Formats: sequence, C-alpha cells, structure tokens
Amino acid sequence: MADPLPWFRVHLFACTNRRPEGHRRGSCAARGSEMLRDYMKARAKEMGLPGIRVNSAGCLDRCEFGPVIVIYPEAIWYQARTKEDVDEILATHVRDGGRVPRLMLTEQDVPPAKA
Repeated sequence: MADPLPWFRVHLFACTNRRPEGHRRGSCAARGSEMLRDYMKARAKEMGLPGIRVNSAGCLDRCEFGPVIVIYPEAIWYQARTKEDVDEILATHVRDGGRVPRLMLTEQDVPPAKA
C-alpha cells in the first residue's frame, strides 16, 4: 500500500515554549517567538504560499538559540529573531526552495552540557 498524499507540502514548527523567568537556558517565548509565529502565519498567507502549515511547537531543545523554527520535510532548523528573518526564510526556503545559511542551526549548535 502506498503512503497517503501529505496534507501539506511544507510544515513549519515554531517553538513557543516558555520557561520560568531567569531560567539558565532561556526560552523561545521569552524572546518573542509567539509574535514571530503569528507574523509567519500571516505573512505566508499574504505571500500566497500554497500547501504550507505554520504550527506552534513545545520545546525543541535548542533554547539557547531561540526563537527556533524547524521546517519539514527537509528537517532544516533556523534561528529567527526578527520579522525580517521570517521574511527571508519564507521567501528563500519555502517559496524558492533554497536555504538561508546565516540563520541555519547545524549539528554544531548544541545546548551546553547540563551543570
């Protein structure tokens, strides 16, 4: 049996986890991720991008680099701190199929060891 067709061509998950104020790792929500997620949803619609879904995610465990988004099916991780970052990711990655190297998180970007 073949897999069913995907519901979405591209799925963007934006971490909106909020840790307590002063937590050593910080949190994406404390750095404005909820506003950026809302902006990303609206901007994707404005751009007329077909077949995409923007969702909130719980902790993606890259708190120190947040706000963080991950895009599937490619499993590419980005740090998006401004509306301009979101615009660049939507245009370059989602619309044009490219990458935004200056915002990408790689296997080099790991949380520090727990104390």
